[in-house]
Amino acid sequence: MKQAIMTAPGEIKIHEIEAPKPGRDEVLLEIQRIGVCGSDVHVFHGLHPYTSYPVVQGHEYSATLVDVGDGVEGLSPGMKVTSMPQIVCGECAPCLRGDYHICDVLKVQGFQAPGCAQEYWVTDAKTIVPLPDSFSFEQGALVEPVSVAVHSTSRAGDIEDHNVAVLGAGPIGNLVGQVAQAFGARVLITDLSDYRLEIAKKCGLENISNAGEENLSDAAGRIFGTAGFDVVLECVGVEDTMTAAIDNIQKGGRIVVVGVFGEKPRVDMGLVQDRELNLHGTLMYQRPDYERAVELIASGSVKTDPLFSKHFSMDNYLDAYRFIDDQGDKSMKVFIDVS
Repeated sequence: MKQAIMTAPGEIKIHEIEAPKPGRDEVLLEIQRIGVCGSDVHVFHGLHPYTSYPVVQGHEYSATLVDVGDGVEGLSPGMKVTSMPQIVCGECAPCLRGDYHICDVLKVQGFQAPGCAQEYWVTDAKTIVPLPDSFSFEQGALVEPVSVAVHSTSRAGDIEDHNVAVLGAGPIGNLVGQVAQAFGARVLITDLSDYRLEIAKKCGLENISNAGEENLSDAAGRIFGTAGFDVVLECVGVEDTMTAAIDNIQKGGRIVVVGVFGEKPRVDMGLVQDRELNLHGTLMYQRPDYERAVELIASGSVKTDPLFSKHFSMDNYLDAYRFIDDQGDKSMKVFIDVS
């Protein structure tokens, strides 16, 4: 079978290996679609601080379950599935209190452990999340990023009937906005890209603003009036958006940091203190987030089709990254068709 290995930044080799077999408590999957995410792109450029080479990528995916090992119950061949890519110790303080997604020695498949970029793949049965038969394989591969959105939005607490600003309309920002709206919030989403803002509108996010043409204060006034907003989900990971969030949110508001910061931002902690703002980090997800993500996609509360940009075959894996680099902000979700 074929396996894709990123041997160094910018280099992917496709080679043949023997198909694996499931051991006890494991399942064998035929991988169908792999989504390429921003973190994968960081690895491609050699900019991911916690990934070494060679590495088998792939953590956003859909698959058909082919076989189960001894001890596996409740799963059967033919099912559409995805899985959670975390490998955790179960013994550290976060794990023991139930926060296994921030395990002290967390490893993520596709980064610190081998991912699913191969035709057949074995993983732990307890990580498997079944998908409805009605799901397309593209929708199945989007469950992971929707789970990121579910978890990060939940970090803001109850947002029903609240005014929420989502800064950044890339794939994660788009999904965060959709999830926040599904949770009952009034959502304003901003970006510098008119293309991504148009995609947001196609996904049902009507309140858009180009941050290069309208500052956040004016956009909030236009959409929310004098009430402003009391929740911000920062999905860019740059100093300017973090500054805009702190400068413009209501006193006592909640800011969730979703974006990954490549450079350390300078943040006005005086305003955070004086205005009694609440800063929340967010990382990955737990199983209930995955299950909620499946429900939101299945119900149509999260629209997926407008996010689909392009498909590449396994043999053309490298071209997917070149396409993303070439298209820039005109690319949303790119898939690798494995089977």
